Amino acid sequence: MTARGRLFPETGGAGHVQVAPASRRFWLRKRLTPNYLLGLIGLFIAGIIAGSINSVAGGGTLISFPSLVSLGEPEIIANATNTAALWPGSFSSAIGYRKDTEVNKGMLIGLLIPSFIGGALGAFILVITPPDLFKIIVPFLVLFATLVLAGRDILTRRIGERLAVGEKHTTLAGRLWGFFFQLFIATYGGYFGAGMGILMLGSLSIMGMRDIHKMNALKTPLQAVINMTAFVLFALKGLVAWPAAVVLCLGAISGGYGGARLAKRVNPKLLNTCVVALGFVVSAWLMYKAFL
Repeated sequence: MTARGRLFPETGGAGHVQVAPASRRFWLRKRLTPNYLLGLIGLFIAGIIAGSINSVAGGGTLISFPSLVSLGEPEIIANATNTAALWPGSFSSAIGYRKDTEVNKGMLIGLLIPSFIGGALGAFILVITPPDLFKIIVPFLVLFATLVLAGRDILTRRIGERLAVGEKHTTLAGRLWGFFFQLFIATYGGYFGAGMGILMLGSLSIMGMRDIHKMNALKTPLQAVINMTAFVLFALKGLVAWPAAVVLCLGAISGGYGGARLAKRVNPKLLNTCVVALGFVVSAWLMYKAFL
């Protein structure tokens, strides 16, 4: 049975099991009740906060994903819907960087292949993961993403030390390392994805890149490819709760625009500390839901 069948079984005549897409079941289950409408308003606000955080410090998924779970979505549907809602932001950022910063086209082409393969592989693994198993796994994924965000300053200092040395020629060994590590990052990104941008910056630094703007210009389209690849598979499998995805997407776009304007007025370290603290709380909450 497919992931949709496990999550959304419907029994027809003579005991026949029919599978309804997640989006249709979403409407059948919610029916625009007052509580659901209030939930959508809360989800829009969560999208604004997530978009603002992503534009300033990163880690918005630690806001948007648990908001979808609290709305009543199963963890797998919440994960797929979160990807569907947030990929337009990464795509628009990729376009913006293309206008402002020169991209290393040779390295971009070389890393697009593992990004596409890994994004598809991670999404496929999510699709075939039993919902009960993912419910147990997801608290540890959130905890991992939280620890990655918590270690951001250490990674930033390491990258800063490398930046001071100056750009290096990327060796064959460095490119091979980059290919396989990007495949790992993309697989993680297609499966869950929170914190993958930070991991990617570390990988590009180890490969020999030193210009942080060029690193971001390379990282952003790779993220967009990973997210779009996973999104397409999730949509084809009916794992996206479309009403929630649209509301969250609109909120994230609004928050991203406002966050970009307020970025210089907000202390990113303080914001990162708040996001990390929230990540530990969310992880504990998901563990409570999974094991108690």
